[in-house]
Amino acid sequence: MLTERHVVVLVTGISAAGKSTISDLLARRFDRGVHVNGDVFRRMVVAGRSEMTSDASPEALRQLRVRYALGAATADAYFNAGFSVVVQDVVIGPMLQDYVEMIESRPLRVVTLAPRRAVVAVREAARAKTAYAPGFDGIAALDDALRRDTPRIGLWLDTSEQTPQETVDEIIARAWDEASTA
Repeated sequence: MLTERHVVVLVTGISAAGKSTISDLLARRFDRGVHVNGDVFRRMVVAGRSEMTSDASPEALRQLRVRYALGAATADAYFNAGFSVVVQDVVIGPMLQDYVEMIESRPLRVVTLAPRRAVVAVREAARAKTAYAPGFDGIAALDDALRRDTPRIGLWLDTSEQTPQETVDEIIARAWDEASTA
């Protein structure tokens, strides 16, 4: 079972897929667990931040790579201190393989949360924060990129019909055997 291991779990998916909720709940199931939220590193840039868009600027991509490197380094530091780590961020497309390679600690498991678009839209509407600009169908664009361009590394879950606890239970039951990066 996953929570009986000393492990790093990378959780990804589009915005409003449930990454923060699932990652926090999962990290709490370990005896010594840490939740590393990649968005914290994005928010640290308080001047000169370039946001990611479908046609991202070179600066936005550079900042994204820095964010991923910080997430990976933080995961490694906590892992080396004896914690199991759940690190989460929006990691879509070929950059998923890059992120996996940035994390030095092993064993590493990858979980992609992939609920249906309509479910993501409902979740987005219920959140206090807004990930998608009004009038822009970012959910469809990100979901397309996730499903079309992201390598099928690890365990992919359609969490549309699950509660957060059910999703965490499924990750714990399946991730050790099915979420390997090898």
